[in-house]
Formats: sequence, structure tokens, C-alpha cells
Amino acid sequence: MREFFKYLFASMLGFFLSIIIVFIICFVVVVGLISSIDSDKTITVSNNSVLFLNLDQAITERTPKKTFGNLPIVGGDDKDAIGLNDFLKALQKAKTDDNIKCIYLNVSSPNAGFATLREVRNALIDFKKSHKKIIAYSEVYTQGAYYLASVADKLYLNPEGALEFKGFSSELTFFKGTLEKVGVEMQVIRVGNYKSAVEPFILDKMSDYNRKQVTAYVGGLYNTFLSDIAASRNIQKDSLYSIADNYKVQQPQDAVNFKMIDALKYKDQILEELKGLSGRTRGENIRSVSINDYAKNNSDTGEGKDKVAVIYANGEINGGEGSDNQIGSERISRAIRKARLDDDIKAVVLRVNSPGGSALASDVIWREVVLTRKEKPVIASFGDVAASGGYYIGCAADSIFVQPNTITGSIGVFGIIPNFQNLMTNKLGITFDGVKTGKYADIMATNRPMTAGERFIIQNELNRVYSGFVSRVADGRKKSKAYIDSIGGGHVWIGTDAVQIGLADRIGGFNDAIKAAAKKAKLKNYKVVEYPDVIDPWKSLMDEGTDRIKTYYTKQELGDNYMLYQQMKKVIASSGIQARMPFEAVIK
Repeated sequence: MREFFKYLFASMLGFFLSIIIVFIICFVVVVGLISSIDSDKTITVSNNSVLFLNLDQAITERTPKKTFGNLPIVGGDDKDAIGLNDFLKALQKAKTDDNIKCIYLNVSSPNAGFATLREVRNALIDFKKSHKKIIAYSEVYTQGAYYLASVADKLYLNPEGALEFKGFSSELTFFKGTLEKVGVEMQVIRVGNYKSAVEPFILDKMSDYNRKQVTAYVGGLYNTFLSDIAASRNIQKDSLYSIADNYKVQQPQDAVNFKMIDALKYKDQILEELKGLSGRTRGENIRSVSINDYAKNNSDTGEGKDKVAVIYANGEINGGEGSDNQIGSERISRAIRKARLDDDIKAVVLRVNSPGGSALASDVIWREVVLTRKEKPVIASFGDVAASGGYYIGCAADSIFVQPNTITGSIGVFGIIPNFQNLMTNKLGITFDGVKTGKYADIMATNRPMTAGERFIIQNELNRVYSGFVSRVADGRKKSKAYIDSIGGGHVWIGTDAVQIGLADRIGGFNDAIKAAAKKAKLKNYKVVEYPDVIDPWKSLMDEGTDRIKTYYTKQELGDNYMLYQQMKKVIASSGIQARMPFEAVIK
């Protein structure tokens, strides 16, 4: 009888657990359907409206679909995000929209790279040509936030708030000591003294080569930062440098005294000012529309039969399909091929935002760019970073557009083969034995050190891949191999330097590249189409649901240390020859 009840209770428990799981799945489906319907709605903009720009949200290449709303595990994080493409179109529309009277810009800590921030900033400057005002207010401005807000007609800070203005710093994390403690040796082979992606695993500080290039590109980024703010605020660049270098803005009033802020005000005072600008009386409420909602009305893609295709290559480069945040060689090369074979598409813009990745996958994409360039114009537009493999896939374009603060170059390759023998044998007591039919049958094994012969073979392969990389760049840029090698070697450059040395052609943004592509194709009227299609969230859930759940709980456990865990996991999982930027070079 006891056994009977045991099995009965077990069956009942299984039944109830099944009911709970089905309920959760149904709940997710219903929420997803509701969110999907809501996300497709266009927004009616009332007259005398204020366009509200909350720029603390992530500014991505394209606006992600949020079928699952704010469910953190299955739908990603719980924060809004807007695509740069939609943001730029929305600002252009608002410029001539009679219902939009002004912009209220609220930003404390923007979530975007430097080149993206400059694109946004330039769009705001262009909006001001309409003679509509931009009012910026925040309780706290980080340096990135101030960079954006400095374009405003009126720039306000909370009387008890703070303005961060202290200069840039870059910090790399090194794992050599940790690896030694656990008994793991990272066996590194590379081509290029500046190819510093491997340094966190073999050194405990920057090499002289890496320090030199990081100093150069951080200085270049800072120069653009100061120059742009100086122009907007009508303050001498040298004065801004001195203010930051001596940390002169310590109190809110200091920011006013140095004319970096127009006045100290509270939120209610800002709202009254916005009422006046938007034609509302003191007793009336402000009519406002968020940039996210306003961007839903971006249905105009141009006119005419002819098209310009924009192909988004965003994230690390790997083989296979990839995702919206990872470049898969199959998916991106297929998108380029589709654009090439479509007779209505007269020109292609390759939008690259990538630190690189697999050298093989990069070459697969490069080949499609070369074939397409023979058929129709191809213009490359580089975002925050287009380096190593990211530069590889764009180097064959007819013309390359960069922002002054784009990070690019890094022409070099490397390979990392972990040796876990000490960890396994001396620390865990695990040993290995086996047979092989050839001396190199187990080349790339991770349970023992490499032999001299194996290192020689792998180094030769890296040399071959690097030579091919240099040749592709030399052909695309119409330079000699010797010259490209002299500026290669893994060296990272900022956009302004890239133009000077011939790795890029022009300083310009995303829309500039589209206009250049249309001009080269001799188009006056055209539509802009985007490839590849944004991945359907339902498919993403089916394909990546387990990984999302793992990531969610890992982040909860590790907190700020999640990035370190991710870096270690990434390098151990990397296979094949890599054309990649330094891992997570954080600039503050």
C-alpha cells in the first residue's frame, strides 16, 4: 500500500508540475501576442507636442522587436532600446512635423558607443535648423550624457545634481595571475606586435606596443569629444581640457560658472518652460510623445522603383547563421548575395559595427562584397568599431565612411590554444593516454603543451592568413602590400587617422553613406530597404531560450563580474584563427 501511495503522489506531483509549465508557456504566448499587437500600433501625435528623448536606453543598430514585452528571461532585459536607423529617421521627420514644437532631452548615462553618440548628436544639431528648441535637463550628467546634452539650446542641471567632467580612461583586465593559480597556460601564436587581444591571458599589464596604441586612440577619442563640445558651448577647447584635467567641476554651481551649464533648475521649472515652448498655458498639461513611440510612425522608406539596400553586420563574426547581435557568415553573405541578384537594388550600403572574430567567416563575407562591387556600388559605413575582421569584411567597398571616433584597423590575426594539463593532472588528478597514427594527429590538443613542430605549423598558417588579409586590404584600398603591412600588424586606429593613412575615405555618418551610394548609382528617387530581416522573436526564443535562461541567472549570480566570466568563456570557446580586436577595452 505504501508503494501505491508513493507512486500515486509522484504521478499527482508530475501532473501538477505539467499544469504549471503549460500555464507559464500560455502566459508567455499571451503576453507576447499582446505586446506584438501593441508594438505594431502607429502613434497619433497631438498638436503642440514635446518630443521626449530618453537617451539612457540602449541605442542599437536596429530597433529590436519585443514580442515578449519586459519578461526578463525569455524576452531579454527589461529596458527599452531604439535603433539608430529609426532614431535618425524620427529626428528627420520631427524637423518638419508641425505637431512637434520642441525636444526635451533627458539623459544621465547613455548606453551607446562614441561613434553612435556622435551620430545622435549630429542629428540633434540638424534638427535645430528647424529653429525648434532643444531643452536638456538631468539630475546627473556622465561625460557621455554631457556630450549629447551640450547641443541643447538650454542646458540645465538639478541644483543638487552633478556633472562628471574628468577626462577619459581605459582599463583592461588581465587574467594571467588567475590562470596560473588554476594551472591553465594560454599558448598564443599571433601576427602583429599590436595584436593585443591575447595580452590579457599572457601578461599582467599592457605591452609597450599596446600602451602606445591605446594612448593614441583614447587621446583621439578625447580630442573629438572636446572639440565637439567646444563648438556647441562656444568654449575654448583648451579651457575644457584644463577644467577636466584639474577637476574643476566639483559643485553644480561650478558648471554654471564655467558656462558648461546654463542654469540650475528643478524638474517643475523645466516643465513650465516646456509648456511655454509648446504653446500650453500654465493650467494645461504638456502633450508629449516619446522618441520610441514617435519612431513607430517611420513608414516612409523613399519613393520610386529603384532601391538602396542597407545590410547590417553587427556583432562578433562567426560561421553559421548568427543573430541580430552576432554576425553569422551564412546569414550576412546570403543577404549581400540577395541584394546583388535583385535588379531593383542599384546600390548597397554595408553597415559594420564589429570587433571582428573568425578570420574564415570574415573571408566568406568579404568574397560576397567583392562579387557585389563588380555588379553595383558598395559603400561601407563603419559604426562604433569596425576592426580586424570587422575591417576585413568592409575593405573591398568602393568607399568607406567613418566617424572621427570610430575605432578601426587592427589588421592582424592570432590563435589561442589553452593547455589544461597542469589543472587536470596536478590539481584534479586527471590524466590522459591514447594512441595516434601520425605525429600531428592530435595537433591543437588542450591536455598538453604544444610541441615545437606544432607551433611551427600553426605559425605558418597564421602567416598565410595574415598575408591574405593584407592582400585583400591592399587590393580594396589600392595600396601596396608593403604599405598595408606597415600600418597593419594589429594596430588600432581611430577614424580621423584611418582617413589620413588611407584605410578609410571620408568622415561621415550612416545617412551620408546612403546618399553617397545613391549618388554613385546615379539615383534621384529611391527606396531604402534593410537586410537581413530582423529575427522573429518567436524563432529566437525557440533557438536561444535555454541560453537566455542560463545567461539571466549567471548575471544574477555574478553581477559586475559577469563581464570577466564572459571574457574567459569567450576565449576558451574560440576556435580557428581569429581576426579580433582587444577583448572589452573599456573607456570611461
